[in-house]
Amino acid sequence: MPKALIVGVAGTRLGAKELSFIRATDPLGFILFARNIAAPDQVRALVAEMRSLTGRADTPVLIDQEGGRVARLRPPQWRAAPPAAAFGALARLDREHGLRATRLNAQLIGAELAALGINVDCAPVADLPADDADPIIGDRAFDAAPEPAAMLAAAFCDGLDAAGVLPIIKHIPGHGRAGVDSHKGLPHVATARGELAKHDFAPFRALAARGAPEPWAMTAHVVYESIDAQAPATLSPRLIDEVIRGDIGFRGVIISDDLSMGALSGAYDQRAARALAAGCDLALHCNGNLDEMTAVAAGCTMIGADTEARLARSLGALKPAQDFDAVAALAEMNELLSLAGRVAS
Repeated sequence: MPKALIVGVAGTRLGAKELSFIRATDPLGFILFARNIAAPDQVRALVAEMRSLTGRADTPVLIDQEGGRVARLRPPQWRAAPPAAAFGALARLDREHGLRATRLNAQLIGAELAALGINVDCAPVADLPADDADPIIGDRAFDAAPEPAAMLAAAFCDGLDAAGVLPIIKHIPGHGRAGVDSHKGLPHVATARGELAKHDFAPFRALAARGAPEPWAMTAHVVYESIDAQAPATLSPRLIDEVIRGDIGFRGVIISDDLSMGALSGAYDQRAARALAAGCDLALHCNGNLDEMTAVAAGCTMIGADTEARLARSLGALKPAQDFDAVAALAEMNELLSLAGRVAS
């Protein structure tokens, strides 16, 4: 069994020390960032080499390709996709147009990823931004209201599914109220549990009810003081068991947010061990620092039976990409989005 670990690497090719680490550790999968991307053929070769090292054809290779400001694939080689908020604005004018444009956009993103061998996208964002929160979520979110946010996030998942790419919904159970960017520090949210359950958790509850393939979900490095005042969701057995698995009803794979982020403290092996002990299926380390990565791996166990079953349900349900006309899809999406622009002007 591989380790319950997803790791990033340092550059556009694997170095000798990284090769040795991967062979010795056998992480479940990998995540790519802008530092790993130079050209399409290079990305395809890197992904193929990663899979050759694990020997698993379905090895998860992840990327953050939301659109807007969170996109690792960028022009001129790849399309600049709009942020989620643009689709939310369209949906407020015409719900069906908004859902259609969102699905088309996600299918276009998914087709670009699949062409590179990337089979998991860390998107969509299902958080509900608050006016007084840190802007780290901002226009990455579809809407500030639960129902439209959930519907649009589901449409994005549908588009990725159609391209044969698995979505990861972010950041369960909700990052929208965070007053601090969790890349830099640890946010605390003091909102009552009942209000969180009714509002912030609602989009994730709706997405948890989707059929196969089950999306994955990425945890929020956020302390919800009314539920567990001592630990962020990533490290909290109570949050994962009572809220994510219980209240929200999420049955799929739970992956931690990046364990190297500033919200967390302590030794890296302990960060990983605590995340997995809390109920995360997979530990995520992103920055490509080999010393940190080695420490994180030391804190990780092998994939357990429950996680293995969740992985099989999600990855096993992915179907080959549906045939579609990308040029026509892009033209239709842009025409739909232009409606919102014409109304706004």
